Amino acid sequence: MRILLVTRLFPLPGNVARGTFVCDHAELLTSLGHEVKILNVLPRMLRMNEARRSTMEGVAKAPKSFTHGDFEVTVKRHWELPDFLAVTAFSTSRIRSNWEPDVVICHTIWPAAYAAKSIAKKYGVPWIAVVHGHDFDVALNDHRGKRIESLARSADRLVVVSDSLSRFDSITIPCHLNVDDEWLKPMKKFNGLFRKSKIDILFPADPRRPEKNHLLALRVGEELETRGWKVGITTLKKQPRSMVWDRMLAADVCLITSIRESGPLVAKESIACGCPVVAVDVGDMAQWMDVCNSEVSELADAIESRLSNGQDVTLPANSQFENVRTQWNSLLESM
Repeated sequence: MRILLVTRLFPLPGNVARGTFVCDHAELLTSLGHEVKILNVLPRMLRMNEARRSTMEGVAKAPKSFTHGDFEVTVKRHWELPDFLAVTAFSTSRIRSNWEPDVVICHTIWPAAYAAKSIAKKYGVPWIAVVHGHDFDVALNDHRGKRIESLARSADRLVVVSDSLSRFDSITIPCHLNVDDEWLKPMKKFNGLFRKSKIDILFPADPRRPEKNHLLALRVGEELETRGWKVGITTLKKQPRSMVWDRMLAADVCLITSIRESGPLVAKESIACGCPVVAVDVGDMAQWMDVCNSEVSELADAIESRLSNGQDVTLPANSQFENVRTQWNSLLESM
């Protein structure tokens, strides 16, 4: 099957950490024997505008085409005017592909789904919309809501990555866990002196993103210092994945304080690397591990518990590669 993967998120030459989960999905589709090409739908923007939106780093100067791993990536630009949604929608729907697919898969709805829907209509093929969070967590509830809902309902299949996002007769297929064998480790145990040692807390996100709630993580670190710990907090920005896994190997505990998440996949990666996780109740976390309220003292207590007792947790089976691969194979066969 020839699959055109339309996405607003994909690793870029100037930001290899962007959209790695979409690249993982492309690799999964290739493992099923499909031919996959990437159409990266990006807004026209100036380099200085990237500073306002950390998730857009590398977008302004992205080349028209490039190769990432085994994938040919074509970049198509559209006008994005937040105050004029009709202009954004029209501009994106004008994007075309010269490669004729058998199916179009679109990661994220706004506004990339306009391009995916238009291309699918041109070639008379079905299209699948995949929602990772923002479209339903945020955009569905703001001034874009009616457009988001219309696009979601118009897709031949709607896939969400966690049950918390389920809407409009969607089906849930999680992102699969993808950690190279070299970094797979048993759960580590802390060997330092309780409340007298230095600990490294991994905050697995870019602190500039407000939804990641970096301030809460800092307050937890301050609370631990009042108890005698010497606390260092490591953050993640544009690091390659191998460096991210290295950080997980080195950290004593991973702390997730996000206001909204669909997974988060980074929690599963951390545990696969042997780094215990403390997290608030966000995304699907409560379905497979103990979570905390978003309170400083409770999170600090949980970190001390992880350091003293380790963590006995089993990663959810539905995020394992073969399970996700089987689900996508069944979905595509049904098309």
